[in-house]
Amino acid sequence: MKKYILNSFVAAIILFAAACKPEIETPAGTTAGQANFSKYIAVGNSLTSGYADGGLYLEGQKVAYPNLIAAKMATVGGGAFTSPFFSEEHLNGSGYISLTALVNGTPTLTPVVDKLAIRDAAKHLDKYSGEIQNLGIPGMRVDLAFAPAFSAANPFFERLLTDAQVGTTSYFQYVQTKNHTFFSLWLGNNDVLGYALNGAVTVSTDPTTTLTDKVTFSSLYANFLNALTAGGQKGIVGTIPDVTAVPYFNTVTVAALLNAAKAINPAAAAIYIQTGTGAVRSATAEDLIRLPFQSEGIFGKPNGSGIPYGLHPLNPIENRWVLDKDEVIKVKDYVNSYNGTIKSLASSKGLAIADTYAYFNQVKTGINVQGVGINASFITGGAFSLDGIHLTPRGNAVIANVFIDAINAKYGSTVPNIDITQYRGVKFPN
Repeated sequence: MKKYILNSFVAAIILFAAACKPEIETPAGTTAGQANFSKYIAVGNSLTSGYADGGLYLEGQKVAYPNLIAAKMATVGGGAFTSPFFSEEHLNGSGYISLTALVNGTPTLTPVVDKLAIRDAAKHLDKYSGEIQNLGIPGMRVDLAFAPAFSAANPFFERLLTDAQVGTTSYFQYVQTKNHTFFSLWLGNNDVLGYALNGAVTVSTDPTTTLTDKVTFSSLYANFLNALTAGGQKGIVGTIPDVTAVPYFNTVTVAALLNAAKAINPAAAAIYIQTGTGAVRSATAEDLIRLPFQSEGIFGKPNGSGIPYGLHPLNPIENRWVLDKDEVIKVKDYVNSYNGTIKSLASSKGLAIADTYAYFNQVKTGINVQGVGINASFITGGAFSLDGIHLTPRGNAVIANVFIDAINAKYGSTVPNIDITQYRGVKFPN
């Protein structure tokens, strides 16, 4: 896509699932507490849709965290939960990347291009019609949720709308058409992530590469909560993870690049980068290199003057590949501001809060969940998929439990936790 969650390597793509649950009697000793789960809707972006491995496809849709939560809500009176799944015939959806080899720690990632749900040369996705409760749209932002034109620009939203609605209906308006008794709102990540994924390089013609103004974010987020609670509904919000804590920014390190350079030329002394101000300097551990840089094949290659790329101040790694330390500080500041808004507004309405910011920071250092070790290492960590940003099935199960625990604590419900051992991490080649 054209950068709905930004760069082509990791475009945020999300597909939803169409699944109904049978009527399930509430077992003795379980309760919904103060909540009413009879019609749960999930509002959000690619994380809500089940996007993974750089694309939206059926397997990922089925294990999206709201689907996992809804299945457990069914044991305490929850109703049917339907997602806009791709068909089995087109189960690979928008396409994604798979791990086809791993040799001496070096992965081979191969695009999956068969059984796609692409209906025309313009790359529009197969339409889905019918009532749904998983409303996750890859690339959706708080600011763009109020822009009707974005429904024509985003193929994941376009596929859910009638022709008359495309370009005229905003996501905010769309959400308001869904009657509900309970909601989850995990939105705002893309309001900072797109900027970070583009190396803090903004493009005037692409609003997904900008940071949403803090005051604007607060006002629009308040509008969302006001609409979702207008009938007295209860719900849960998720905070925004630290976008610099994901494998996308912590796999290709300055130290690893320098070690690779020294293996070829022991005299290599430093990695040189161009910062956001245009200045050139030697890189430090505080500067973050984007994951796609490792597959570009440009590091160390000489230019026309014979100067190796990234190893000399006259041929530095370009700013677009780097989130320099000052840009990291700026990104963190916006995340903290957005999270302050989310917590304050949710608390004022008595809503549950899933602090995914705190949780993913724990994942970065490594945690043990149900006897399973999980961390933020690329490929092997268990939590993050092959795009280095979105979650594996196991990562979805883990974050679903974070939401469930917060719901139970706030509303006195007894929604059961999910057994994360039943869900895989990254799929390795046979």
